[in-house]
Amino acid sequence: MVSRTAPPSPGAHSGPPSAGRLSTRIRDAVPSATVRIADVASEMRRRGVSIVDFSAGRAAEHTPPYVVDTAVSALRSGDTHQTPARGTPEYRAAVARKLARENGIDAAPETETIASLGCKQGLTLSLLATLDAGDEVLIEDPAFVSYAPTIRFCGGVPVPVRLREENGYRWTRDDLEAALTPRTRAILFCSPHNPTGVVHSVPDLDEIAHVAREHDLWVVSDEIYERMTWGGRRHVCMATRPDMRARSITLMGLTKSFAMGGWRIGFVHAPPAVISGMVTLQQHLMTCAGSFTQAGAARALGDEPDASVVAMWREWEARCGYMTSGLDGIPGVRCSMPEAGYYGWADVRAFGVPVADLAEQLLVRHAVAVVPGSAFGPAGEGFLRITCVRSRPELELGLERIAAALHEIAPDVRG
Repeated sequence: MVSRTAPPSPGAHSGPPSAGRLSTRIRDAVPSATVRIADVASEMRRRGVSIVDFSAGRAAEHTPPYVVDTAVSALRSGDTHQTPARGTPEYRAAVARKLARENGIDAAPETETIASLGCKQGLTLSLLATLDAGDEVLIEDPAFVSYAPTIRFCGGVPVPVRLREENGYRWTRDDLEAALTPRTRAILFCSPHNPTGVVHSVPDLDEIAHVAREHDLWVVSDEIYERMTWGGRRHVCMATRPDMRARSITLMGLTKSFAMGGWRIGFVHAPPAVISGMVTLQQHLMTCAGSFTQAGAARALGDEPDASVVAMWREWEARCGYMTSGLDGIPGVRCSMPEAGYYGWADVRAFGVPVADLAEQLLVRHAVAVVPGSAFGPAGEGFLRITCVRSRPELELGLERIAAALHEIAPDVRG
């Protein structure tokens, strides 16, 4: 009998691969700051620490009962098997109705939509479908913490373009064009913006759209906060701007607006060729989004939002006003009401302490979890991102602890 196993070569390792054998993409990656801090806060809570968690974007409310009931009914009826990679016809039809009703987009559910496991997975599929190795993607600075790592995981190169405070954290055409190279393939941005809470106006979008058309770029817009605009402001989809539908990839979901973070369900609207590529990727990488989660999400998206959900959004707006006003009243802190989303972007530069150190002290010594702005990019140094939609008692206690901590750190700082 001939052996099919070659003898080990001289110097070959006989044991398991060493830690150094991990991929470069993993060795070079950093953990998600928002998820890491939220995990630390959860562990402290399990140990009995009275932690106030303003880190991850999680509201105090649970998923609306009528959405939960729909998913439970689907489970009990046997809807426990994999669905088409593109998503169930019912879910995609609900997505199309939502896009027509709320966003002014007449989407073909069979060819222009796909069910995703939240916006992060939708982003991953979008990048894998459009990037080749070494392609560059313009992103914001500050930007959501997962954008740059995800681009790298997909073989691309993130190129941060600073959002200037003096421009209201909005790009100008000159900012974008100065960052372009022959390898630029796409522009990725968050609308409304995380972490600053800016709502992109039509002129803002048209600045980005002009650059994309002029230089033949994809535009990937993360619109997860689209339903949470405050003060009468209105969200506008990039795909509705002139000549942009053919080059826009729109990411949406229910994580934030319906308090469904644990469901991991969202969708992507894009041109048919992109969706077709994403379907192939889905078939190989994830198979499909969850069957019963799609059923619940279809109920949430398919009709006008329930009155209870609208009331929840109004309460969130009130909490954002309460929390940012309270933060702004702390000596040395400047914090305005966000235009959208549910984060306070608190300016703490007056304290002269690196915000990573400041956030660490708040967590370890005062049991308050916040996210240092530096996690969102160099432009975030000097800021803290603080979730404003926890319960009213949590907000009150958190404000007390933050004020006491900052006074302890720098008692001489004045407003």
